[in-house]
Amino acid sequence: MNIEKSTWACRKRLLSFFIMATAILTASSQTYPPKDSPQLEFVLQLRVHISEPYTIGETAHGRRIVIPITGGSFEGPSLKGTILSGGADYQLANADGTRTELEAIYSIRTDDGVNIHVRNRGLVCDGKNADGTPYYYFKAAPQFEAPKDSRYAWLNDALFVCQPEWVKGFNGIVLNVWKVK
Repeated sequence: MNIEKSTWACRKRLLSFFIMATAILTASSQTYPPKDSPQLEFVLQLRVHISEPYTIGETAHGRRIVIPITGGSFEGPSLKGTILSGGADYQLANADGTRTELEAIYSIRTDDGVNIHVRNRGLVCDGKNADGTPYYYFKAAPQFEAPKDSRYAWLNDALFVCQPEWVKGFNGIVLNVWKVK
């Protein structure tokens, strides 16, 4: 009789476990996708001037391309200033040119004289979707390094995304930047 009671108790616990697991899975599946998705807040637009790109050539990692950054300007609701010359956009393209990883490293100076370091990593891809339709993807994630005792210290403590805006006649690239809230 003790063995029967023990077996019954084990089955009862197992059944309770499956009922709880089903309830948890059902509840969690009801919240997919999550109710609260991140929001974006426009921060600034960068108008980056560039000079002629040059290539290092085919490397062990792909074709290395360097695009010197020669200056420019930026403006947003809370900051405005110039892009300092001396930085560059370092790109690594795959063999067929359909995928390029980029890393732009440069500095900006606000109108009130604060220097901020920028490292912008991104991805440019073009090709065809599974259904054969062409696509073009270009997004990046700038990271700002501002003096911690400045009014721009908030740039250190957030994630940002950006995408280009093509402006006819502009010798460079225009990047719109949003803060992920």
